[in-house]
Amino acid sequence: MDGAPHDIRTRPVNDQVDPARAAAAAEAAPTPSDLANAIRALAMDAVEKAKSGHPGLPMGAADVATVLFTKVLKYDAADPAWPDRDRFVFSAGHGSMLLYALLHLTGVEGMTIEELKNFRQLHSKTPGHPENFVTPGVETTTGPLGQGIATAVGMALAERMLAAEYGEEIVDHHTWVLASDGDLMEGISHEAIAFAGNLRLNKLVVLWDDNGISIDGPLSLSDSTDQCKRFEACGWKTMRVDGHDQAAIARAISRAKKSDRPTLIACKTTIGFGAPTRAGTSKAHGEPLGADELAGAKKALGWTHAPFEIPAAIKKAWEKAGRKGRSARKAWEQRFQGLPAETRAEIERRLAGLPPKALADAIAAHKRALVENPAAVATRKASEAVINAISTAVPELVAGSADLTPSNNVRAKTSVAVKPGDFSGRYVHYGIREHGMAAAMNGIALHGGLRPAGATFLVFTDYARPAMRIAALAGIPSIYVMTHDSIGLGEDGPTHQPVEHLAALRSMPNLRVFRPADAVETAECWQLALERTDGPSVLALTRQNLAPARKTHTDANLCETGAYELSPADGRAVATIFATGSEVEIALAAQARLSERGLASRVVSVPSLDLFLAQPEEVRARIVGDAPIRAAVEAGVRFGWDALIGENGVFVGMESFGASAPYKQLYAHFGITAEVLADRITARHNG
Repeated sequence: MDGAPHDIRTRPVNDQVDPARAAAAAEAAPTPSDLANAIRALAMDAVEKAKSGHPGLPMGAADVATVLFTKVLKYDAADPAWPDRDRFVFSAGHGSMLLYALLHLTGVEGMTIEELKNFRQLHSKTPGHPENFVTPGVETTTGPLGQGIATAVGMALAERMLAAEYGEEIVDHHTWVLASDGDLMEGISHEAIAFAGNLRLNKLVVLWDDNGISIDGPLSLSDSTDQCKRFEACGWKTMRVDGHDQAAIARAISRAKKSDRPTLIACKTTIGFGAPTRAGTSKAHGEPLGADELAGAKKALGWTHAPFEIPAAIKKAWEKAGRKGRSARKAWEQRFQGLPAETRAEIERRLAGLPPKALADAIAAHKRALVENPAAVATRKASEAVINAISTAVPELVAGSADLTPSNNVRAKTSVAVKPGDFSGRYVHYGIREHGMAAAMNGIALHGGLRPAGATFLVFTDYARPAMRIAALAGIPSIYVMTHDSIGLGEDGPTHQPVEHLAALRSMPNLRVFRPADAVETAECWQLALERTDGPSVLALTRQNLAPARKTHTDANLCETGAYELSPADGRAVATIFATGSEVEIALAAQARLSERGLASRVVSVPSLDLFLAQPEEVRARIVGDAPIRAAVEAGVRFGWDALIGENGVFVGMESFGASAPYKQLYAHFGITAEVLADRITARHNG
């Protein structure tokens, strides 16, 4: 502990500065407090102009941010995305003006004063919460509390894994997090810190803005957790400092950088620091200060400048801080250029997120072997075979499971597990932490150089969904391997049988959902997921064995349009049957029964309904065809299928939760059979 932090809320804010110094501020060399006050002023002004936002956190955490950016962070504002930079994750995304002020003050291109004036306005680079796909210099999209700190754990893990592969001459940086009380209260934070502590990710440092205030009022209304003890129990080093004592903050950070464990620094701050009546209260949290309170805060801080005006000396000092990492960047670039050409090319490919050229050949060879040696196999086992087939071709693939490795089948035969002190492996045991796993995967992907694939049961996407949504929003190409995808998992019963999950996931913009029908489709869906660079993918896979649906080889990836004609009609079709995954077998059997009745039909496999619906109209029209009856069969709810079969289309699927029984009994009990499907199509034809 860096001294006993005093409670700044008991001190009159007017005592913090000497107002006489204000008149000479534009000419004098700025002090560290001047630099912090520039952040405070910009945050207050932007929130006031927008009439919306959270001024309290930037005002309270400004000293912490000033120390980090001026004295510690390996950072070059001229190239905020250079590979070996320190990562700064702003987990407390509601206080986004602190981050935007830093990016502007340090000189990140495009982060002009006009962007700050347009805070929270349409088409600005300063949205209400940080978005890495909008604002240069933002490492990850934050706002939903807890997501930032959990994503940072993935970044820190990726740094250690890549350092083990390429050496610390090429990969050697820290991951810093600014977290709020809310971040630490969210349950995901416990999953994240326990995982990081177990792996001893010592280059991860969390700076906790310990202001004791939430929207409802004092934190004591709802929480009395000793966070330092909690982190210590998870294997972290902890420290407490006065969050307004920049020298103390710097000393604590220096010690954290020498730690053999991840570190939490509890920075005791006053929310809304400087505000005459709102400092230290919930009124400073999530609303503009108002003209009188803002004027009083600036007077207390000795800030006499017009709104959005930064004195030249202060701006110059901040821009110097923004350049302090330039020599480190240039030295790294020289070391990188000294690598063998083949190694450089491989790193550049992986940082760009491009799939390896060997992937397509590996998939084609694997598909050919599957057709030559057909076998009934669960698609979770088929997925395992794909992973083994591509493990050499895709060295950046990092697979892992939420304590379901024997069930999810995502570990390659040659894969070595990551463990404390040895990060050379490519398999991650996440533990029973779906929330934390999905967020850490985002961090691994955002770090660059690795491609994460994490697995659990499809029903537990409910636990992973917030991080999956961030991935879809931010275009992060994580891959979710979700097995036990329907009532076909059988005896575990309705608590584990996903009936609504496919529909729910398909409703999420930019999330691609794949449900392959056999081993060949599984290989093709894996290829499409790995080749995707603009968003996440779900592979929904079966527990039960499925007969081969694809019996002839083609080098082309038939799944790439989301749907394709699997079995044409023998004659003019009266019906087209659409099916996914395990129900393709049922569709093919129904086609045979209809043929026996003199009714021709065709079967269209739909491995990705959302991908198919995104195709151009002419592509969809060709595959849908002109049969008068459209039917679909899927062991899930109907929601979403009407976009393909229409409101009057025939649907065979689930209308309730499942039950506990062997899976074949369940399919019969719920009427998801070839007989039921053929009968309903026949009745529609005759009606």
